[in-house]
Amino acid sequence: MSSTSDFYLARAAECAREAERTQLENVRERHLRAESAWRALAEQLLYADRLREAREAEKTASVG
Repeated sequence: MSSTSDFYLARAAECAREAERTQLENVRERHLRAESAWRALAEQLLYADRLREAREAEKTASVG
């Protein structure tokens, strides 16, 4: 896991905590939307990392 994906997941967790703390529905919804966006960014980055690793493994296998 990269430091960037760790950052994204930390931000998502922070947004989730803030959503739980607030009394205002519109603020809660905003935090939950932000949490979802941060998690999506982390998932996209992790997916790209997995694809990159798979391509590198294929290259290594075909060369060796």
